[in-house]
Amino acid sequence: MSSELADQECEACTSGDEPLTSAEYTEYFDEIDDAIWEVVDDHHLKGTYPFEDFRDALEFTYEVGELAEEEWHHPDIQLEWGEVQIEMWTHKIDGLHKSDFVMAARMDRIHEKYAPE
Repeated sequence: MSSELADQECEACTSGDEPLTSAEYTEYFDEIDDAIWEVVDDHHLKGTYPFEDFRDALEFTYEVGELAEEEWHHPDIQLEWGEVQIEMWTHKIDGLHKSDFVMAARMDRIHEKYAPE
């Protein structure tokens, strides 16, 4: 599920930005994997990625960590055998920003290589 959203830049927001409303983030949500992601309380994204083993989940976690460092946009990550849970929002505005959806789309793209054949 590679999306054009994943090719867009993560733009830093300013403290003057407002969090996205549900009407505003719907178009971005449509470009991420809705089997993985949900919007919680119009405040943050929560995703659960399945894996067939711990090693793949660990490798995915590492790659997401590298992406987070590159973009300076750090999600909460929980690693377990067979899954990785991610929660993400833009702390500066205490809500959702387009960059959260760009990051989710990029994580979806990373996850594609771990999907069973």
